[in-house]
Order: sequence, then C-alpha cells, then structure tokens
Amino acid sequence: MDLLSSDRVNRSKPSFDQLNSISEEMESKSAKEVIRWALESYAPNVALASSFGAEDAVLIDLICEIDGAHARIFTLDTGRLNQETYDVMEDVRKRYGVTIEVFFPDSPQVEEMVTQKGINLMYGSIENRKLCCKIRKVDPLKRALTGLECWITGLRREQTITRNEIKKIEIDSAHGNIVKLNPLADWTSDQIWKYIKDNEIPYNKLHDLGYPSIGCAPCTRAVKPGEDSRAGRWWWENSSHKECGLHWDPVKNKSDRSS
Repeated sequence: MDLLSSDRVNRSKPSFDQLNSISEEMESKSAKEVIRWALESYAPNVALASSFGAEDAVLIDLICEIDGAHARIFTLDTGRLNQETYDVMEDVRKRYGVTIEVFFPDSPQVEEMVTQKGINLMYGSIENRKLCCKIRKVDPLKRALTGLECWITGLRREQTITRNEIKKIEIDSAHGNIVKLNPLADWTSDQIWKYIKDNEIPYNKLHDLGYPSIGCAPCTRAVKPGEDSRAGRWWWENSSHKECGLHWDPVKNKSDRSS
C-alpha cells in the first residue's frame, strides 16, 4: 500500500471537530486500525517517538507491517542511555530496514548544566532532575515534532496513575495542538509480551533483567518483586506522579505535578 500516492496526499486532514468524533470511534478499534488511520490521514507528517522499550517494539512492528516503506521513527538520545538501548536500536534498523531519526540535546546547554550542577545533578533535588529532563528530553522533543501533524507514542493506561485516562487519539495542546496517537492505550503488559514473543521481534534486553520501564541509565533501575512497573524510574523521589515532562499537557494537567 503506497500511502504517498496522490489521492492520499491530497486527502483533507480531519478538522478539530471531526477529530473529537473520530477519537470516540477509535476507542473500540484495534491498534493496527488506529495506526492505519493515522498513516492514511497524515503521512508523511506522522512519526513514532520511540525510546525502544517493549511498547515501542510492538509499535515498530505494526507500523512496518502496515507501511514499512514510509515508516518514520525518531528517538531522543539524551547522552545517558544504556548500551542495551543502543543495541536494540541497531537490531531494529537491521530487521526492518528503517531509518531512525536521532535528536540530541543542545550541547552548550548540557555543558552549562553539568558544569554548574554536576554530572549527577538529578539526585540532588526534584528541580534538578526536571531541569535535566527538560534539557536532555523535553527540548529535543519539541525539535523532533517540528513539521509533524501527528506523533505516535507507546503510552498505556496500565502504566501509571498519570496515564490511566489517556485516549487512543488526543489533541496535544503542549505541542501546538498536533494529534497524539496512543494505539496501545488499552493493552496490558501481558498482551505486549505475547505479541513480542509470538512475532519474535527485537526488544531491549534490559527487560529480561527486571526493567519494565527504561529511560536514562542514571534514572532507571530494575524493580523488585511486587513493585509497581514504574517504581524503577526516579526511584529516589517520593511521588506517584513521576514523569519527565514529555507527556505533560497544560490543558489536561491543571497543576504542574507531572511536568
């Protein structure tokens, strides 16, 4: 299927009012149907934001199955990632023959931050950790989304309290009201891993070492038996609303608690 044929390129994009209706309709659709709708509506200005965790492994496989020739995948290389994350990036590139667009943080900002506050500033305070996340992740995301009309994420309602009401199709007011797609919103962890195993797709080997959620190396650890799946992220902070800011929406989140 060629999503870049003339009839698709000239197709009108859904209006804001139409998106509200489409969003409700898509809640009952499968992940593949939601992705297909996004590709047909927005390609080539739609891309998957991937941190190469288990959810992204599933999404990459689905997207490439639907339209591998025009799949767009980008990632944020914070400079503090685990080697296992780089390994799976290379496995994905070879398996699917896709180009991975990589966005790095602004070097002068990183240099100034580390010079003033130290390389491991994130452990010093929540404010320091949020500053590090902003410079290394949030700001590069803004550059990555420039020119896009829709971005795809691996968010699931089961992951954390801050995500338990997400919809499969949302309007992202934090990034210029572009469409934000969460095709796996209603998937469970068991469904994710069944898909990975059944289809023998590449995944981050840190998952085998007890890492259900994977971010930067200094801010991610394996979880202990019985712990929440997000307990390994910023584990030194005492908060149930721990987020890096990538998915904070000023309209949905009236307070700054999850930024």
